[in-house]
Amino acid sequence: MNRLKDATSPYLLQHAGNPVDWFPWGEEAFAEARRRDVPLLISVGYSACHWCHVMAHESFEDQETAELMNAHFVNVKVDREERPDVDAVYMNATQAMTQQGGWPMTVFATPDGHPFYCGTYFPRPQFRRLLQEVHRVWTGDRETVLAQGAKVVEALNAQASLPSGPLPSEETLRQAVANLRESFDAAHGGFGAAPKFPPSMVLEFLLRSGEREMSGKTLEAMARGGMYDQLGGGFARYSVDNMWVVPHFEKMLYDNALLLRVYTHWWREGGGELARRVALETAGWMLRELRTPEGGFASALDADSEGEEGKFYVWTPDELREVLGDDDGRWAAGLFEVTPQGTFEHGRSVLQLLRDPEDPERYAGVRARLLAARERRVRPGRDDKVVAAWNGLAIAALAETGVAFDRPDLVEAATAAAELLERVHIDGGRLLRTSKGGRPGGNAGVLEDYGDVAEGLITLYGVTGETKWLRLAGSLLDTVLDKFADGTGGFYDTADDAERLFQRPQDPTDNATPSGQYAAAGALLSYAALTGSARHRVAAQAALGTVSVLAPGHARFAGWGLAVARAALSGPVEVAVVGPDDDPRTRELHRAALLSGAPGLVVALGRPGGDGYPALLEGRDLVGGAPAAYVCRDFTCRMPVTTVEELEAQLTG
Repeated sequence: MNRLKDATSPYLLQHAGNPVDWFPWGEEAFAEARRRDVPLLISVGYSACHWCHVMAHESFEDQETAELMNAHFVNVKVDREERPDVDAVYMNATQAMTQQGGWPMTVFATPDGHPFYCGTYFPRPQFRRLLQEVHRVWTGDRETVLAQGAKVVEALNAQASLPSGPLPSEETLRQAVANLRESFDAAHGGFGAAPKFPPSMVLEFLLRSGEREMSGKTLEAMARGGMYDQLGGGFARYSVDNMWVVPHFEKMLYDNALLLRVYTHWWREGGGELARRVALETAGWMLRELRTPEGGFASALDADSEGEEGKFYVWTPDELREVLGDDDGRWAAGLFEVTPQGTFEHGRSVLQLLRDPEDPERYAGVRARLLAARERRVRPGRDDKVVAAWNGLAIAALAETGVAFDRPDLVEAATAAAELLERVHIDGGRLLRTSKGGRPGGNAGVLEDYGDVAEGLITLYGVTGETKWLRLAGSLLDTVLDKFADGTGGFYDTADDAERLFQRPQDPTDNATPSGQYAAAGALLSYAALTGSARHRVAAQAALGTVSVLAPGHARFAGWGLAVARAALSGPVEVAVVGPDDDPRTRELHRAALLSGAPGLVVALGRPGGDGYPALLEGRDLVGGAPAAYVCRDFTCRMPVTTVEELEAQLTG
């Protein structure tokens, strides 16, 4: 029976035609395992995952392997991007049992979901032997299996949650910078050894703290290396080496949204033409290749095309000459570091741009011709489901980038994505995690969805002045406080009325995206700064307590928390801009406020005689009949100003 054919997950749909009798995650699978008295085989992955494709081709498309799976197990296929809660609890088990993790994740569990054997990718011969051995133990030594499952669950549930400390202090943030410097790669940028992931949240903290050396070195190295698509814009997921040369080629919305925002902020802080170019190219790539017909943003592009990782992106010297001719082909090979030996596989090279071209006009023409030629290649697949959290990140990034570079089309794209979330992802006041083709998925939003969407909506309000986005953000944050709080100042990753798993996930540390706890803390802090809500500010400060624990020794795992803590210690600065919509002086003051580098700055935009929402606008009026800006901290404001020069002086002072 094909139970995956109606899924909203492209990953599940990729497996709908397998000879494996897959179940989606749900009670039906558990009931069938109990009825047949067999274990669950839970396979977790995502659509852009290279090794997921490899295991699918080797094992799940193989009739003999599928027959073993169907005979002895109830097989459950899970998209980790649709169900991050399921992924989190089984990844905890996998890491506890094997000291490593990754995808595809392969979990054998009892019919009540308790894991007793875990792993990741298995080659087909090894996987077949494993299937037979697990079946033998299940049928011949059931008590050992059940005891092992119970022991794993007991151990995981006994793990103490990360202790919380006080609100981070200036000394805490200095300790975090010192800790980051210990692992900083001064030669190549980034932190630690290969593989290197883009440290987006850490870079945001460093920029907010005025630490230009580590942030600038890393941002330039990533932009010039092979992890950045030198033809089409946008970043791959990570670099397999320590020099940012060869990427793992999948391109994720969340990475690009986070990096778009960071490169825009770097430009604002003096990153120059490179920062501007990378920000605008990345925004262009997002609109061109990830935007859905409904106005949202798709999740990812595959690493593979035609069954080969990276084939769409890499070049040989001969291919360059074929497209460009001998002269331009040789010039491009030198410029983009394309060698006969290759930097990737089979003599092919990933394009890099280690120096600015001496002939910008020639470079632009060569780049355009190569991009046009690449468009004729077989494109990687696209995962076109819309994930609420990652669209929240995109909304914030596009709104800020649109203001920074005077690109109203980017603000319009951010608004369209927000409208899709409002229209499709809100059900009964609660947030749904995914949609596809405008059809909502059935999975409840998790903490990161609420935090990131609220962050995006608050940013969009600051850019557009449309109060409906701030009100919607406030509603989502009220749900965070009511349904996700753990009672000790932190937050669970799932709501108190969510599906019960063998463990309620809670992880305050960042991964490839901000942790749900720190995402919520940032949105709560901004909302409090605009509305004056003590409840939201106290909750934000309490949620940052774990940063004090992580900062001295593990700052890389608390980047967004550190960035939010930097904003909290700076106020954050609040700016109320009041003036008629059609007055250019209002627009000039508004843009000047938005371009400030003050950490976590919030902006309220209102008309004279407005309704006073948010509270930051209460009592603010024109000055001498002219639009005015009020710079405040904790609602205590300096004298209002009416010129951009006066506003910039207050913001920099």
